[in-house]
Amino acid sequence: MYNFEINDILKPGLYCVSTPIGNLGDITFRAIYILNKSDLILSEDTRVSSKLLSRFNINTKLLSNHKFNEKKNIKYLLNLLKENKIISIISDAGTPTISDPGGVLINECIKNKIDIFPVPGSSAVASAFSISGFSNNFFFCGFLPDKKIQIDQLFQKISNLNCSIIFFISPKKIKKIIPQIQKYFNDRDILVTREMTKLHEEYIREKVKNLNNVNISQKGEMTVVISENPNLQNRLQVIEESVKKKIIKLLKKMSIKDITIKISKENNISKKIIYDFCLKKKNEI
Repeated sequence: MYNFEINDILKPGLYCVSTPIGNLGDITFRAIYILNKSDLILSEDTRVSSKLLSRFNINTKLLSNHKFNEKKNIKYLLNLLKENKIISIISDAGTPTISDPGGVLINECIKNKIDIFPVPGSSAVASAFSISGFSNNFFFCGFLPDKKIQIDQLFQKISNLNCSIIFFISPKKIKKIIPQIQKYFNDRDILVTREMTKLHEEYIREKVKNLNNVNISQKGEMTVVISENPNLQNRLQVIEESVKKKIIKLLKKMSIKDITIKISKENNISKKIIYDFCLKKKNEI
């Protein structure tokens, strides 16, 4: 095993420690070491975290820190951190503060110039996206809103983004929002992941338009990845003749950088495509 005693001297501060999203074997050696050396561990649900700590013989004191009490904990925690204590924050699963409590403390630490250290590890977002096969860019929505009108507003806004879309949702709710997913993303591919890294993990790859024919279990935890818009991607690669003429006129009075920003914003065209076209035409003038 890696010798952390020699190579890792822990500085005082807040450690944002990732924990397994299912399979306990995914915890890192460094996470175990830091949790062992912490003066206090902040846990979303101490009942869940106790099982993890017990499995790896970690005896550090736990303090409940969830969305209903994290503001009340701030003064106590800041005092400890100002006394150069080492505090770790973990969530029930995955990376803390990503659709989980912790953001309040992080921001207070920033305000008070207290050091914050990430301890990388499992993340449902990264895990699902890594096996999607979709574009390199993605937009993470977190948990979807509860109300139908709010979901519509969100989907309408992000459906025009040139990237993949990732969100968390309860398996019990996904059937209800299939019509909305199809309304805004019907020509795309979708990856539905359920219970990742656990005994009954499941991965469903399908066309959004065919979702009605898919049997999705109503149990466990779910991360959904929707592919980039192929039609938008194609559109981004093409400069229409009218836009080309406009660019040629602008080259006489504006810089290539300013033209690229202006045309990309007005026409939703890739900046690289515009920039390359400007360079080509500039050399011809």
